Amino acid sequence: MTISPAGLNKTFLDRIRERFFYSSQATGITVVSCFVLALVLWHLVDWGLVDAVFRADPEACYKASGACWGFVTEKWRLIIFGRFPYAEQWRPAVATCAIVLMLVVSACPRFWTRKGSRLLLWGWVLGFAVFFGLMYGGFAGLTPVSTDSWGGLPLTVILTLLGIGVSTPIGIVLALGRRSKLALVRVLSTGYIELVRGVPLITVLFVASFIFPLLLPSGVRIDPFWRVAGGIILFQAAYMAETVRGGLQTVPAGQFLAADSLGLKPYQCYLYVILPQALVAVIPAFVNNLLSMFMDTSLVTVVSMFDLTGSLQLALGDAAWRDFFREGYIFVAAIYFVSSFVMSRYSQWLEKRIGAGAKVR
Repeated sequence: MTISPAGLNKTFLDRIRERFFYSSQATGITVVSCFVLALVLWHLVDWGLVDAVFRADPEACYKASGACWGFVTEKWRLIIFGRFPYAEQWRPAVATCAIVLMLVVSACPRFWTRKGSRLLLWGWVLGFAVFFGLMYGGFAGLTPVSTDSWGGLPLTVILTLLGIGVSTPIGIVLALGRRSKLALVRVLSTGYIELVRGVPLITVLFVASFIFPLLLPSGVRIDPFWRVAGGIILFQAAYMAETVRGGLQTVPAGQFLAADSLGLKPYQCYLYVILPQALVAVIPAFVNNLLSMFMDTSLVTVVSMFDLTGSLQLALGDAAWRDFFREGYIFVAAIYFVSSFVMSRYSQWLEKRIGAGAKVR
């Protein structure tokens, strides 16, 4: 049976009518909303494209009535790579691409097999080796670069990855500890979670940067980057623990009894039966934590580390371009939005895929 183009158009129009014109009130709201959106879009196109200046010319920007994308044209490398030496900025570019490539590969279902997981493990080892090797330098003719000069998008990406990747197993352990029958383990896990969740991240970053070094023995020094990364990991682990605990509570008690009847040991019960179900149930909450972590990395600017937002502040230090901060913030916001949108859409696809697989089984 074939469907004519007219039938397709009718189906499309029916869906539009059912969603936006199903009543007189809905019709009025739809018409007014479309008018307002069209008006806003017209002004945005006029300001952002028609009357905009795209060349790096401050005088032309001051004379123009539209946006000054010349600021982004002039300062994009400083915004993206921060204070990393200008001639060496290919290194953070390649390093970030290596990490993003591994994220894309890890998201492909074909690598979710036992053999594929081994390849992913070695791939991540290689990816981290490439990232930190290129960022630190000091070998094969590469100029050494201290972490004080790291910034921009590479810093945002690696802090987010470390914050989520390392905090997840810690959070799982804390969540299991909070449900433990051993009173000491349960009290310590609960105390840590509640203590950390009652402290803002900015306080944790201050402690990691300024207080923790005072507690170290004389002559012992930990790099500021790793202190900040450690603070973010320990902070995020408490929130991840509560996310996992919520997933554990969705697993029926019968699953525990069934695993016990099969003779599985407690760790096998959680590893093969309980945790897979719990983690699937908290995919939306997990992605929410990921997006929150991605945004919260901007707080590292308070401890003199310049992520993507901090690097924009460095770029705005140039007096010739200081008045065009709006274009800079729009550029950074676009990077955050595209990254967050991709992660959000992938989580929705993953949810549907896993849910469909569960129904088939």
